[in-house]
Amino acid sequence: MVFSHGFGCDQNMWRLVAPAFADRYRVVLFDHAGAGASGPASYSFERYSSLGGYAQDVLEICREADLKDVVFVGHSVSAMIGVLAEAEEPGRFGALVLVGPSPRYIDDGDYVGGFSREDIDELLESLESNYLGWSSAMAPMIVGNPDRPELGAELTNSFCRTDPAIARHFAGVTFLSDNRADLRRVTTPTLILQCSDDLIAPRAVGEYVHREIPGSELVLMEATGHCPNLSAPQETVDAIRAFLGD
Repeated sequence: MVFSHGFGCDQNMWRLVAPAFADRYRVVLFDHAGAGASGPASYSFERYSSLGGYAQDVLEICREADLKDVVFVGHSVSAMIGVLAEAEEPGRFGALVLVGPSPRYIDDGDYVGGFSREDIDELLESLESNYLGWSSAMAPMIVGNPDRPELGAELTNSFCRTDPAIARHFAGVTFLSDNRADLRRVTTPTLILQCSDDLIAPRAVGEYVHREIPGSELVLMEATGHCPNLSAPQETVDAIRAFLGD
């Protein structure tokens, strides 16, 4: 069971979820290049100019550790990283769990991504000009749950530990990506966990992903915000267990 974290985070974001599966699965946690313990030296601006570079990393981890029938749990941008990895090597995976997925953040015709292009341009410009200030303002909004400020503080601290140049690059790759066409390539059983009141991946996006991935299951969670692995770990665990038949 491989847990893959989102933008500005590291494997520590799974500490409240992953241990619940350790008795049934070989649990694998890792930091994306440039995040957590991997450090800036591991980051290649060329390799990670698209989400495909991260998907290749996932596949290399699976091959190196000889992981088979993998349950891949991806949060936020890692949901699409998992989709890309599965599409390239479907026989490697037994299930996908996509937590707060978004194949495209920018509205496009009838497609609702939750942001206009102007919104994303402003977000990226703000991140470029003052990354620490952007982190302090955005992290609490992303995690939601304003009655639990400690969650926003944790995400802010995680963002602030990320090298600003890497964060700016990864943000551009993330928020300008369009992986809608990749969803129909998925052949592995897939669970979509959709939070309520999610600023980053609103309900319309989760419903779109559900429609586009053949045979997928959509669970509308009571959890609010974009990080149920932090704000509602038990609900997250229960939903995954129900999907896997555990």
